[in-house]
Amino acid sequence: MKLFDVYPLYDITPVKGEGVYVYDENGKKYLDLYGGHAVISIGHSHPSYVKAISEQVQKLGFYSNSIVNPLQQELANKLEKISGVQGYELFLCNSGAEANENALKLASFHTGKSRVIYFEKAFHGRTSAAVAVTDNESIKAPLNLQHNTARLPSEDLLKLEAELKKGDVAAVIFEVIQGVGGLEEASSDFYRGIAELCRKYGVVSIADEVQAGYGRTGDFFAFQKHGIHPDIISLAKGMGNGFPIGGILIDEAIKAKSGMLGTTFGGNHLACAAAISVLDVMEKENLLANAASVFQYVKKKAAQIPEIKNLKGRGLMLGLEFEHEITSLRKKLLFDHQVFTGASSNKKQLRILPPLTIKEKHFDLFFEALQSAL
Repeated sequence: MKLFDVYPLYDITPVKGEGVYVYDENGKKYLDLYGGHAVISIGHSHPSYVKAISEQVQKLGFYSNSIVNPLQQELANKLEKISGVQGYELFLCNSGAEANENALKLASFHTGKSRVIYFEKAFHGRTSAAVAVTDNESIKAPLNLQHNTARLPSEDLLKLEAELKKGDVAAVIFEVIQGVGGLEEASSDFYRGIAELCRKYGVVSIADEVQAGYGRTGDFFAFQKHGIHPDIISLAKGMGNGFPIGGILIDEAIKAKSGMLGTTFGGNHLACAAAISVLDVMEKENLLANAASVFQYVKKKAAQIPEIKNLKGRGLMLGLEFEHEITSLRKKLLFDHQVFTGASSNKKQLRILPPLTIKEKHFDLFFEALQSAL
């Protein structure tokens, strides 16, 4: 049976991971500066993570959400403590798209309205509602919900208020840092304006933290830098370090009745064990501080390379921008220097999303390889 083509494939087969490195079937070692789309948060095969999952699968790997699973409450408690956000309920699911899908559904339940505002260059997922608020026409099927959405430019609060005044908007969904969209981040005034306007017009604000969240920016959530309190926060990617898990944090003011949301696999025993281990490692190894510290080092190193024209993002969610398209540069880094990097909608930008355990010495290796490739 032939496999469906999901992405263009590079001819490399990773079979082992350790820390910030992966190894192919021939034992060749690669520096991972992409973390599998920002998923690997605490490094490949972290011993504590492997131990937690192994011990849990020997006890109970799965049962449905019709029974009590104490690991879910343990995860919720740890998440509240380490993230610093309070006044939310946690709903667990399996992915970022599913998290955003449930966030949008819940906003519609809560307000009784159906329209959603999103912003240019947004990427919120490939499921029906999530893709309708994603700024990429090539992945929207004819049966999408796009007629119930409005795409607005960033930093234009006047246009946002004009839409909200129409009275039919359920939610405004936004990424504080747009991953696929080129590591763009608007001003604090803009994000605070979104929050204030949503409160004024009774609209649900949804912060999509699927990629930027979980410590990647040096704050636990990217929105925390801007001093806002979103009504719903979606999360996934780094949450399970490779084990599929996602979720939404729901403000206590949102009316979420039992049965509105449901899932078979969401918050299962193995997923929770993985996610709890991730938070334990993040806290024990002080990975938020590491992300912030390494970012300062990367800024200094990048400033010394004339070919790098701009550095976007923060923490370990970065975009290095060059004068020319970077397709051939990525291939040189991968095949000639064994370095994984990513791309974005900005064709001149290398996207850097390494494990949060990465150190300055690893970036020294990267910049040496980059200069050689250039």
